[in-house]
Amino acid sequence: MLFREEDEDLDALPFANRAEAGRMLASKLAAYSGRRDVMVLGLPRGGVPVASAVANVLHVPLNVFVVSKLGTPWEQELAMGAIAEGGVQVLDLSLMKLLGISEQDIQEVVADAQKELECRKNSYRGGRPPLELNGKTVILVDDGIATGCSILAAIAAIRRKNATRVVVAVPVAPASGCSAIRMEADEVISVEEPEMFLAVSQWYRDFTQVSDEDVQGLLQHAESPMPRAA
Repeated sequence: MLFREEDEDLDALPFANRAEAGRMLASKLAAYSGRRDVMVLGLPRGGVPVASAVANVLHVPLNVFVVSKLGTPWEQELAMGAIAEGGVQVLDLSLMKLLGISEQDIQEVVADAQKELECRKNSYRGGRPPLELNGKTVILVDDGIATGCSILAAIAAIRRKNATRVVVAVPVAPASGCSAIRMEADEVISVEEPEMFLAVSQWYRDFTQVSDEDVQGLLQHAESPMPRAA
């Protein structure tokens, strides 16, 4: 199967939901299981449930790394770039030139995205200490890759925090769309890399939108002490 058509049997899709996708992804990350230098970071919001499942299987810490997509002024879902915590900004210059997006347009979109990023960072982290990645191997997780802008911004920001190694792990990504990411990450791991790719959602039977409350709940659960065996 290359892509989902309207009449396609949903049971044939690779992933029931994000949690199942995370468990399938974790099976490809066994080399990182139980390592004290490893941290799993999920991209909000859809990447966090996948990352939560990965972290649970690997028995390593979970956290969130906040990015904000830069949509074009007239179509928010069409990404022309992304920003990440730490002041990193990635722009798709060829797309911006093609669409005739002005410098003023960019500044306005970035300003709005920065406000959203700060709001989410405060919401997810609250009074927790700043994210410490020095010397860490970071497994950066999303529920899939479309344009790759958010992943690229996150990689650059994580590098600034002196992580030793950055592993990008996603359930699904277009086969032709990972070349730029492979140039920036130390390793890219996926479950599915279809030749024909229209949208991440087409690879999930349940692709329900993830809320900020869902993200907060998963992060709080990850911080809860594990019950001791009897």
